[in-house]
Amino acid sequence: MSRAHVVLLTRLVTLSYCSTVTARTFTLITFDVDGTLVKGSGQASDASAHARAFAHAVGAILGNGSPTPLPAEVIPRESYHGSTDGLISLRLAKVVLGVQPDEAAPQLPAIFESMYHYCAELSDDEMTRGIELLPGVLETLRTLAARDDVICGLVTGNVEGIARKKMRAVGIMATGALARAAEEQTWAGEDDCAFLGGFGSDFCSADLSDPARNHLDRGEQIAIAVRRCLTLLPEGATLARVVHVGDAPSDILAAKYCADAARVPPGTIVGCVGVATGSYTAETLAKLCGEPRPGVWEPVVLERGLADPCFVQACGV
Repeated sequence: MSRAHVVLLTRLVTLSYCSTVTARTFTLITFDVDGTLVKGSGQASDASAHARAFAHAVGAILGNGSPTPLPAEVIPRESYHGSTDGLISLRLAKVVLGVQPDEAAPQLPAIFESMYHYCAELSDDEMTRGIELLPGVLETLRTLAARDDVICGLVTGNVEGIARKKMRAVGIMATGALARAAEEQTWAGEDDCAFLGGFGSDFCSADLSDPARNHLDRGEQIAIAVRRCLTLLPEGATLARVVHVGDAPSDILAAKYCADAARVPPGTIVGCVGVATGSYTAETLAKLCGEPRPGVWEPVVLERGLADPCFVQACGV
């Protein structure tokens, strides 16, 4: 074989390799936390460190410095479960202190910081008192961590720093499943366990008059996680699918909103895995999913959540 043929063959192999690399596609899987990865145990959950952080921060920033009642004591459960830390804080301020959302909303960054610092002073054991991992979570996350076509992160109503502390405390960070944080994630605190996601501290509409904001705000958090994920992809790679995993109606409706409102890149499929491991039945979640639209909206509901042997397949990977 002549030198010219060797050079040509080398170039063809290189081009073929580059085409393979640039053709890589990824799936982003985002997880809700409470009811999806961890569960609370009754009254202990309602009085968890996270719950106490609301009372501490709202009282400190908007009140007289004394903690308010806990959210579960004064806010209807349907307005609390599946909501975001921002909306919960505003509801708490309105119900307990009479502070209206338009007055309280500018103070949300200070409230988030106060919530985080309250939790940061606690040990990991204290942080996880009243909550525990759901079955199958660690095993499934380790399986996903071993894949090179999947990027995992969180989409949660939690303040980012609190989510980081929770994930370390319950052992989820140690699975290696959660992708590194994007450069735009600048939360200061728990920096050793920063990871990709969209958080309650990233977006809050401050609209308490529209019940749909529970899921629309979460939909914006999914969109934020998608935007951040795109910055982590290798050059030339594409995001083929975004799958949100959650246990609440707001999770299902948020993912559906992202599909309906084209809140993902063109051609990206939106999937959702509703998990009946929280407060809602599989039947309730399935009704909210509506009809699938192949290539656009592909929801699945699993009774056993991440413990289901078909979970990874349900994510479309």
